[in-house]
Amino acid sequence: MKNIKVCIIGGGSRLWAIQFMKDLAVKKMSNIEINLYDIDYNAAKNNVGVAKRICEVNNCPQFKIVAQETIEKSLEGCDLVIISIEPGLTECRYGDLIVPRKYGIYQTVGDTTGPGGILRAKRALPLFFDFAKKISEICPDAWVINYTNPMTLCTAALYKGFPKIKALGCCHEVFGMQRFIASLVSKWFDVPTPDRHEIHLDVTGVNHFTFATGAKWNGIDLMPKLIELANDESIYKDLTDVCNKKIKEEKWFDCEEHLIALSFLKHFGVLGAAGDRHLAEFVPWFLSSLEEIHSYGIPDTPYDWRVRIANEKKNKIFKDDELFIEKAKEEGVDILRALFGDCDLYSNCNLPNRGQITYLPKNRIVETNGYFTINSITPSVAKEPPILIQNMIRRVSDVQDATLKAIYEDDNDLLFSAFIMDPLMKLPIKKAKELFDEMLIESKIKY
Repeated sequence: MKNIKVCIIGGGSRLWAIQFMKDLAVKKMSNIEINLYDIDYNAAKNNVGVAKRICEVNNCPQFKIVAQETIEKSLEGCDLVIISIEPGLTECRYGDLIVPRKYGIYQTVGDTTGPGGILRAKRALPLFFDFAKKISEICPDAWVINYTNPMTLCTAALYKGFPKIKALGCCHEVFGMQRFIASLVSKWFDVPTPDRHEIHLDVTGVNHFTFATGAKWNGIDLMPKLIELANDESIYKDLTDVCNKKIKEEKWFDCEEHLIALSFLKHFGVLGAAGDRHLAEFVPWFLSSLEEIHSYGIPDTPYDWRVRIANEKKNKIFKDDELFIEKAKEEGVDILRALFGDCDLYSNCNLPNRGQITYLPKNRIVETNGYFTINSITPSVAKEPPILIQNMIRRVSDVQDATLKAIYEDDNDLLFSAFIMDPLMKLPIKKAKELFDEMLIESKIKY
């Protein structure tokens, strides 16, 4: 594989950028040159030092890495651009998360859909329009991987800003379902737990509202056993005590029970393929109250915790054992390798709809599987889910499309129309407008 030049926008991140560099180290990929760009230049410079320690701790050759002060300089000559940013201060999420709660609207995450997801998009998408314009001018042939939420809309914004861009959205939520099914395979067939890559899911939907219409392991159809599990009433226990334990231990992202994913299979005939904390936000009945969502074992990630952790990360000093890694944890490095000829890869990805999903309009950003080979991604055609699920996904996609258009045209009237069409919106129209206007102020981007 040739030498690859990578730009990481959001290169000062104390989480994802460092994980990506750890994965590069474990793959022994010293033929990589990395430009780190961040609006916090000092954070990017600090990550240069962390990268050097990662290579030392993992006993791998040093890859070249520099922090750049401008995005233009960072993009020069790049083969791959990675975008993983927080649009504005974490404190901007007060408007996304706390304000809707005052009106009785609950969100477990608030970064993809619902009122919080729409107002986060209002902050994020103008940045992505600008990223796309700069990429079109400086490195138009580069591949672009977006990790930022709302993933569907941020990826759509890249194509809106530069229609010929070679961009995809990469999300790890499906991986969690693969790991869950792998644990079931171990129990069902009395074998060691398979690697998640051995669990083949037929994926369809939009990011975070994603479904598996098929599941196989070693050529064995697993759907009959999954359906049997989903119809076992004994699994749907009240998990409030489990949730309270997670809250006490601040395990906000744990939803390994997958009761909501299985509930979709029981009631609608298709398995949810994202984590429960995301799936719940696209339908109103799981989030009618905190008591209801907690009964599924799912805590809502607190705003105060997010702010505290964001501040702690800025000043974090990594210990050697935190930088050591035995195997890659994200798909990003393997995507890089596949696109530049080092391997082939079959994985889920978010791309414009070229026919891989038959029940959604062309060019909408959708999530299916795809084949990654040198300079090419070929999405695989997904099996259609049941009609009721198609209708749910279509509504979500329609709201996303209206949101994209409203933000691109700076049309708050159209944005409000999308806002009240979101499945979580249950307020009378006057109250909804009151909430919307308050969120416009409280969620406004600031640094």
